[in-house]
Amino acid sequence: MIKITTLNAFTDNYIWLVTTNEGLLVVDPGDSKPVEDFLEKSNEVLSDILITHHHFDHTGGVEKLNSQSLLNVYGPTGSIFTGINRKLKEGDSINVIGIDFSIIEVPGHTLDHIAYYSENEGEPILFCGDTLFAGGCGRVFEGTYEQMHNSLNKLKILPENTKVYCGHEYTLSNLRFALEVDAENIFLKDRYDECVNLRDNDQATVPSSLEIELKTNPFLRCDNRIIQENIMQKFNLNAMPVEKETFKATREWKDNA
Repeated sequence: MIKITTLNAFTDNYIWLVTTNEGLLVVDPGDSKPVEDFLEKSNEVLSDILITHHHFDHTGGVEKLNSQSLLNVYGPTGSIFTGINRKLKEGDSINVIGIDFSIIEVPGHTLDHIAYYSENEGEPILFCGDTLFAGGCGRVFEGTYEQMHNSLNKLKILPENTKVYCGHEYTLSNLRFALEVDAENIFLKDRYDECVNLRDNDQATVPSSLEIELKTNPFLRCDNRIIQENIMQKFNLNAMPVEKETFKATREWKDNA
């Protein structure tokens, strides 16, 4: 039995705390305090940390958490973050607190970005950091647009009932932008209204599901003709853009929105 708890950090970060009968792990602890507070109240013991990429808002709490007891800190091979002691690459498999995770390399936001995927007995889960967001995707900082597009294409073929645990509460701004790109999408309009209601009641809009993302996230729908036509109009293109061109243009549009 897996229980996943949301811990808030900074203004919009999510730290994911995962417990099973075999232990407790935390994903991307950018701040140690929310984790320490949880451990103090629950009398639980942390044994493992999963890191998706090196940005400080995902790694800033590792040193302090690790100073109290020697933890297994999993993260990408080649990362500039030095706190990792269990290095992972594409195709690796790990078992942590009884959960089997497959490692998927998803460069683009950063070059060292990985995602953790578990089939979880037919209820799959994905910890994807800042690659795939609810209604959006991460900015392309270190990689290329092609890398990010390829990374998202790796994730979009996972089972549709996969629960998507991303690193930030960006959903409303992502969906507002998505409505510009894909204004005729009925699923998108309904999702936006649902998320407005959640945020009005101070509730998280995540986890999402891959099924929802495939229906409403423009960065996973770059093969959609309506979106391609809108990109063609927006950028005054002479020909219909192909999928990778649509992704690049959509990401640039979002960056400048």
